[in-house]
Amino acid sequence: MGRDAAIDRALVYFDDEDGYWSDLARRVAIPTECQKPDRTPELYQYLEQEMRPAFEAMGYTCAVYDNPVDGLGPVLLATRMEDESLPTVLGYGHGDVVRGHEGRWAEGRDPWTLTRDGDRVYGRGTADNKAQHSVHMGALKAILDERGALGFNSKFMIETGEENGSKGLKEMVAAHKQDFAADIYFASDGPRVDMAEPNLTLGCRGARNFDLVVDMRDGGHHSGNWGGLLANPGVILGNAIATMADVNGKILVDGWRPPPISNSVRDALKDVKREGGDNAPEINPDWGEPGLTAPEKVYAWNTFEVLAFVTGNPDKPVNAVPPRAHANCQLRYVVGTDPDNIIPALRKHLDDQGFPMIAIHEPPPANDGVFAAARTDPDHPWAIWMKEAVRRSTGKPTAVLPNSGGSICNDVFQDVLGIPFVWMPLSYTGCSQHAPNEHILWSLTREGMGLVTGVYWDLGDPATAYRP
Repeated sequence: MGRDAAIDRALVYFDDEDGYWSDLARRVAIPTECQKPDRTPELYQYLEQEMRPAFEAMGYTCAVYDNPVDGLGPVLLATRMEDESLPTVLGYGHGDVVRGHEGRWAEGRDPWTLTRDGDRVYGRGTADNKAQHSVHMGALKAILDERGALGFNSKFMIETGEENGSKGLKEMVAAHKQDFAADIYFASDGPRVDMAEPNLTLGCRGARNFDLVVDMRDGGHHSGNWGGLLANPGVILGNAIATMADVNGKILVDGWRPPPISNSVRDALKDVKREGGDNAPEINPDWGEPGLTAPEKVYAWNTFEVLAFVTGNPDKPVNAVPPRAHANCQLRYVVGTDPDNIIPALRKHLDDQGFPMIAIHEPPPANDGVFAAARTDPDHPWAIWMKEAVRRSTGKPTAVLPNSGGSICNDVFQDVLGIPFVWMPLSYTGCSQHAPNEHILWSLTREGMGLVTGVYWDLGDPATAYRP
């Protein structure tokens, strides 16, 4: 009995077609598209028929909580308490996925059928997030089979509304705070920054989406007869956006730029490499905040994006001054940025720059895609312990990112439960997440199975256990 034996057990399960592949295929086959209101029964099916039996077979008790926001997905909490004196580890996964995009996958693939082509395994929800939380479940079972006990208390949350911005999750956890109470948090989601080496992530950037709208008049008017007399909404909006970020993407709005990067964050990022795989786009080195490294731009700074811009009809243009222009925009922001000032700061900026005619529209709260920024400090003992646990498996130093470039519900664990969190991403940036052809790399997922099992073994081994 030992660490290596537990990892071997986990890998045997992974390599068995009736093991990990079969479990993942069954989970991918449930079309848990949370952005479709008529898929709510499938969200409950995933928790009640797939997650509950798997956790109960490992000695967990399970409860399903309805979402306090009408029409949004439920949450399952699996709990295994071995000894009140032991630390409690909270795990997390999300069983919901984005829309399947049937008919748009290469080679005629069905998004709800797990298929393999070389090292790539395709299916909606593979990378995000069914394959990743399935790794944790397989690792926990391997520990139980090898040691007979975990050696720590375990709680595992599976939500079904992450792709809707985890609406209602914070309120639900706050209402049942004692049920979800834990000492530390460990989970997997998102991509590695370097395919060749595992990394840990200590948080996420926040996200705020909004629309900029210039609505001048009813209908278009002939550009020959009226051009030069009628204000053009597209020109106005284009000029306004140019005051918000310069030609190289540097943010120009007061209140949108974060505080200077701390020494602990800068030190954590100094050796981080960014490798996205064969399909990754080429980085534009001059884009973004001047003087920052590429990792600092993504993981330690704010970025402004124009996601869509429409004026007139680009598919069928006519010789007319358009009546309206509309841009969908996003600010990704790090800890230290005041989220309550994002929209007021923009309003002041536009007014000061001479654009009072531009309206700022925020999406309705039920579907606004808002996540708050949250971060565990790189110097926190839990982050340091996790880094050493991974090193025991790899024999090499482990890269630690202060936060990911994307966004997820870390603020729930930070603000409501008050616990430190560490993520171990098991996917890669070229996984086509949220798009047709979503996939995982089988080799990276297998490596992740071994790494996650090693962490859980060390948590329950008195010689290496973390003690808050």
